[in-house]
Amino acid sequence: MTCFILLNFMEEEKTRTKEIKEDSKDLVEHVTDLLETYSNLVIINATQKGIDISSSIIFSVTLALLGFLVVSFIGFGLAWWLGNVINSRAGGFFIVGGIYLLSMIILMAMRKKTIFPFLRNFLTRKIYE
Repeated sequence: MTCFILLNFMEEEKTRTKEIKEDSKDLVEHVTDLLETYSNLVIINATQKGIDISSSIIFSVTLALLGFLVVSFIGFGLAWWLGNVINSRAGGFFIVGGIYLLSMIILMAMRKKTIFPFLRNFLTRKIYE
């Protein structure tokens, strides 16, 4: 009788061992699937960030070029008009050049306190958006 109980116990242990092995294989498969999914998610998020940054750069460059054209045409028009007002076309262009030079000096003076922090914050927001 003891032998029968012992054999029965050993068979139960074998089935439990098989169940544990199957469960562990399932667990390993699930963990592998989870890791693959997570790595795919990281790749997709990085790609999305790259696309967002690229599109922002393209838009900014396009906007800067259009802004340059607008400022150039306004500058030429203002220089031409001032040249007619003061009866010296060259004088009008020098006055507008002086306005641009003054604007550049003001921007250079403000770059460390205003412009660089603004650009740094803008780029940081774009990266973590």
